[in-house]
Amino acid sequence: MSRLKIAIEAVHRACGLVQDIQRVLVSQETIAKSDRSPVTVADFAAQAVISLALNQALPEDQVLGEENADFLRTETAQAQRSRVIDAVKSITPKATGGMVLDAIDRCSLSDDLPEAYWTLDPIDGTKGFLRRGQYAIALAWIERGQVLLGVLGCPELSLDPHQGPGVICSARHGGGARLRSLSSQQQSSMAVSRLDEPAQAAFLESVEAAHSAHGTHARIAAGLGMKAPPVRMDSQCKYAALAHGQGQIYLRLPRDGTYQEKVWDHAAGALLVEEAGGKVSDSNGHPLDFGAGATLKNNTGIVATNGHFHDQVLEAVREALQATD
Repeated sequence: MSRLKIAIEAVHRACGLVQDIQRVLVSQETIAKSDRSPVTVADFAAQAVISLALNQALPEDQVLGEENADFLRTETAQAQRSRVIDAVKSITPKATGGMVLDAIDRCSLSDDLPEAYWTLDPIDGTKGFLRRGQYAIALAWIERGQVLLGVLGCPELSLDPHQGPGVICSARHGGGARLRSLSSQQQSSMAVSRLDEPAQAAFLESVEAAHSAHGTHARIAAGLGMKAPPVRMDSQCKYAALAHGQGQIYLRLPRDGTYQEKVWDHAAGALLVEEAGGKVSDSNGHPLDFGAGATLKNNTGIVATNGHFHDQVLEAVREALQATD
């Protein structure tokens, strides 16, 4: 089985798992990480399930994930730890508690990354997950700083009007982008919108103002003559929507100059858009550098478009940023 098929199957399993957890999620199972962003039992369980699947099929592959099991190993986390282990065992019955915790920690690579590795965000858009909005399970394979494979599981996203929510989007470098529903293995190709007038474009951005500069985005939209209000959704689902023509521009410009984007927040989605025919760069027009460690420290902001007016968007971004200096 190819790496891409293994990744798709692992993400598919994790999607079903987190949907089951979400149905019975209670507030006591929400944990505050040190940066105060919420993390749930579902984050840990999804990371464990994918880590176990990759380890079984590709034992030599290494993984950079968002979570570690430090909290779950403490005495105060007994209830959450039991819940995570039980959830994982529902998917992987032979997994022991120690195996589950070790699987989570297997994804704790240092910033000194190997030449080739997986990067995983078990739930990208945790706040969206908690509010039952959009969230994604994101998995990508990177070699020598280039994203070669990407998979996005989006349990709440609707891209096909003939099917309900729940899709898996996948891409292979040079091999195009594909879409399937969570309930079917039948795949179809993905392609960005052919719209070539930015004034008519739909604008995608993060729900959380802390993740992007909404005011600056509004000035950019005005500079492009755009009339439609922005479409706000959590997670890399924005990349999936853009790759399938449900939007033409996605901007993520940080509110300050200190924040560095994480590789697991963009690797799978950026490849998906590019393989669907779009273009992704930073706000200066530079390609995203996935070879600089766990963050995109050599880039500033994210600009993704359907490719037909990328340079116009970059110019509008530069003008808006200069106006705020």
